[in-house]
Amino acid sequence: MRDKLLAILKQYWGYESFRESQYEIISSVLSGRDTLALMPTGGGKSITYQLPTLVSEGLCVVITPLIALMKDQVDRLRQRGISAVAIHSGLSRRKIDIALDNCVYGDVKFLYVAPERLNSDIFRLRARRMNISLIAVDEAHCISQWGYDFRPSYLRIAEIRRYAPDAPVLALTASATELVSKDIMRNLAFKDKNVIRTSFSRPNLSYVVREVDDKFEHLMRIVRNVEGTGIVYVRTREGCEQLAELLKREGESANFYHAGLPSMERALRQDEWREGKTRVIVATNAFGMGIDKADVRFVVHYTMSDSMESYYQEAGRAGRDGKRSYAMLMVAPNDYKILSRRVEGNFPPIEQIKSIYEKICAYLMIAIGDGAARSYVFNIQDFCYREKLFVQTVVSALDLLERNEYMSYVDVADNPARVIFKVSRDDLYKYTMSDTVERVVRTMLRMYNGLFTEFRAIDEEVIAAATDMSREQVHQVLRELWRSQIIRYVPANSSPMIYMNEERLPLSSLYISPKSYGYRKEQMISRFEAMVGYAENTTECRSVILSNYFGDSSAEPCGHCDVCLANKRNAKSEDSAEAVEKRIVESLNEGELPLREIARRVAAKPQTITDALYRMLDRGEVVLREPDIFMLAPTEGRK
Repeated sequence: MRDKLLAILKQYWGYESFRESQYEIISSVLSGRDTLALMPTGGGKSITYQLPTLVSEGLCVVITPLIALMKDQVDRLRQRGISAVAIHSGLSRRKIDIALDNCVYGDVKFLYVAPERLNSDIFRLRARRMNISLIAVDEAHCISQWGYDFRPSYLRIAEIRRYAPDAPVLALTASATELVSKDIMRNLAFKDKNVIRTSFSRPNLSYVVREVDDKFEHLMRIVRNVEGTGIVYVRTREGCEQLAELLKREGESANFYHAGLPSMERALRQDEWREGKTRVIVATNAFGMGIDKADVRFVVHYTMSDSMESYYQEAGRAGRDGKRSYAMLMVAPNDYKILSRRVEGNFPPIEQIKSIYEKICAYLMIAIGDGAARSYVFNIQDFCYREKLFVQTVVSALDLLERNEYMSYVDVADNPARVIFKVSRDDLYKYTMSDTVERVVRTMLRMYNGLFTEFRAIDEEVIAAATDMSREQVHQVLRELWRSQIIRYVPANSSPMIYMNEERLPLSSLYISPKSYGYRKEQMISRFEAMVGYAENTTECRSVILSNYFGDSSAEPCGHCDVCLANKRNAKSEDSAEAVEKRIVESLNEGELPLREIARRVAAKPQTITDALYRMLDRGEVVLREPDIFMLAPTEGRK
């Protein structure tokens, strides 16, 4: 089997051998065992589910939260001649239907799906009929409520196992502590505990922490002295834009990236950076998951991460090609206070969270008992302006409401056009319509069910093809129907969305467990303290600290982080001091000597010689006979 796997690896990917732990993980999966694989960023995770699928009958369901990653993976597999599809919120129902049918009746080997799609009827009905050989869960730490990036939609993953009871689960993550690892296996209904841990050390990556007063000046030194492309992480969108502008003024090829940009603009900037047209991308943490650029030479954290998990993920995007690269964390004197306030701000009082829930529902005009399983465009800036609330407070409240499965906030989502008829089917035919309008209406009714009872996603391109019209013409017809009060129409857009996981509840029925709230807050404070400890450390190898944090106790000092290099310098200077003292003793063995003569005989800097003599005086090994004359102390007097 190993030879067969290596042959396929070379055929499709061009690799001659496996990376560390890859074969062990693949063997575990092929033996039918549920497996949790802890692999560092850039460790070749996708190979561990793609290879076993290619040597097995059936398809692999890959669950990942990132639409961009899905598209990228599907494109790469298709380029290699491997059949793969993806379903996500950016697709129309028609396209999802076709993709899922191909998984049931076609020869599709990989189905990439966003976790929120797992609960839909359209997916569940098809999944029962699929020949699923493997369930791969990427970014598996998102399933743990104790993880730094918990997503309630991940909790539905275990339900798929009912449709494929014989298919093993492969959970993949680059950042899981012991507590989170146990939670992952429990939530994914592992039959047995099975963790395969790859070393978290990155031999080619130099971790550095610098305490600086002028961060920009230090950033410019890095940008000008380290060749290749880089990422600079900044906490806020505003800071991100400002820093990119400062770099441009200094003549650097730079741009910014954050979730507030339209999806097309984000994709364009990401592509320009990946292709080398932009050298430095200044970004919030919205940038990076699923980014696969091998030659990133430096990752700079201009502002500190609030957890070791996110820092390791982001720093690990440097040097995936195995060449020397740098992960720099900059710290200013007041950073710890700012970060501490931010941690506290992530947990508004429970009563304030309930109040924000009520205000959001009122803002979106959702009545009590209404809204279940519906989505709403949500302008968080406008909402905060009207309610006189801080954006971060609202975002934190939404995060806690999502953890309790009341509502979910998506910062920017690619939303297909949506339509609902405001008139009944009988009344619709009383309206006088042009041939063009009637053609579009009849096509929609034929292609989409339920248009009279709820908002349905439609694909304007598909309607255009079916009616022999352009997409713009279809768009104009839909706007005309909307102005005539026949339909409600939401054009395709990229905007923040609120998803109501259940109907709006009266405030008295909204429950957020104080125990769970308190424990999560403790966990976040603990992660923050670990990050501060990493930044303040001056004695232990940074790579060892990171590895130990994730449960890898076998790590050895890397030899090239700032702490290891400082330890080497200190050891070298100690050796040098001992050598200088030895040469002084050899010179004074001939008799007393003035300081000038000692300096002439001993090959070292004058200050080094002076320091050595004072140490020897303190220890009683030499005696100062006159202000400038030294001699060895009598043997019996030496210490």
